Amino acid sequence: MLRITNAHHQSSPVDLLADGDKIQTMTPAGHCPAPADAEVFDAAGLVLLPGFIDAHVHLREPGFEYKEDISSGLTAAAHGGFCAVMCMANTKPVNDTAAVTRFMLDRAARSHPFGPRLHPIAAATVGLKGKEMAPLDELKAAGCVALSNDGQPVSNTELLRRTMEYAADLGMIFIDHCEDPQLARGWLMNEGAVSGLLGVKGQPDVGEAVQVARDIMLAEYLHLPVHIAHVSAKLTLDVIDWGKSRGVRVSAETCPHYLMLDENALAGYNTLAKVSPPLRSPKDRDALRRAVKDGIIDILTTDHAPHAVEEKDDTLDEALVGITGLDTALSLTWELVRENILDEADLARIWCRRPGEIFGLPWNGFAPGDPADFFLFDPEEVWIPGPDTLFSKGHNTPFLGQSLRGRVKAHWTGGRRVF
Repeated sequence: MLRITNAHHQSSPVDLLADGDKIQTMTPAGHCPAPADAEVFDAAGLVLLPGFIDAHVHLREPGFEYKEDISSGLTAAAHGGFCAVMCMANTKPVNDTAAVTRFMLDRAARSHPFGPRLHPIAAATVGLKGKEMAPLDELKAAGCVALSNDGQPVSNTELLRRTMEYAADLGMIFIDHCEDPQLARGWLMNEGAVSGLLGVKGQPDVGEAVQVARDIMLAEYLHLPVHIAHVSAKLTLDVIDWGKSRGVRVSAETCPHYLMLDENALAGYNTLAKVSPPLRSPKDRDALRRAVKDGIIDILTTDHAPHAVEEKDDTLDEALVGITGLDTALSLTWELVRENILDEADLARIWCRRPGEIFGLPWNGFAPGDPADFFLFDPEEVWIPGPDTLFSKGHNTPFLGQSLRGRVKAHWTGGRRVF
């Protein structure tokens, strides 16, 4: 039995008692009965948060272990406060067979037997090529919890319909990377003032929004859920809000970098800020912040996309898209708590409860019987992302070398201390 004492939780000092892999009780500090032989951890000065669930990461293994492997990715997840991650299928080979799914789960079990937990996401189509449906029943049986074509949007709406229907029969939800393939072709950043100044081709926000509109109308017609990945634009939020007002079962995510940065981060052709979809205008950033608070955006994800140094240290047109995010996500979103844009309860909702509800994963609400997934966070510790402080192999973040505040100090998954 484990007793956490004197922790800070949503503006109150609390004690927490966990018995095995379950929460037993949480009480005001000093009022938690516990057996004399219970292990005690004094959490004075630390914030108690439920284990986060990241529904969108790229762990690169198999095939791209030089960028990241499952062991290093899960280590970064643990130190970022994540008790569970859902990994995308764009590996080599693609996760479109049960053998690849089982390989991923085996690697996770061997390297992190006590967590964080790995939940593979199946490829929606064979090879992510958008031509034929992947064997979803086989992938579900092997352990996949959702499906996506990841960075390759399914342009064939008839194929998308059949895939969503079949997935629904298996209890799986489709996660869509929404990007009109024609409007988006050849872009390097957002189409706007900064792209004009830099003289590079931009991607218009409507390229994201029209694909989201298609998905929402299809979901409404089929009476099925759909999940929209990494929303970047205010126009997309308007479409999602319209869909929700009609009762469509649409959920959506965005990422900390879309809440903290805008297209100006690419000034000077900064490849570390090149992501997909691209960073938009300050207006879009501010709208996303409001949408997270209001619930139009259901969850946050990192879209953790580690790359080797040489893959980012290139010209803007040649550098790969994506940033590493598992290490920095909590520090960045806690900054929004400092600014009173979000509060602690919002973090529990967008990083824990709603991902668990949407994807059918266990989550901790600190009620008796909930999974004992939680961590302690020092909101005042200052650290600088760099090779010596990032646990991911990927160091491709625009926050590299900048001072961030807040780090996880201890983490338990299933009642076992991960570090």
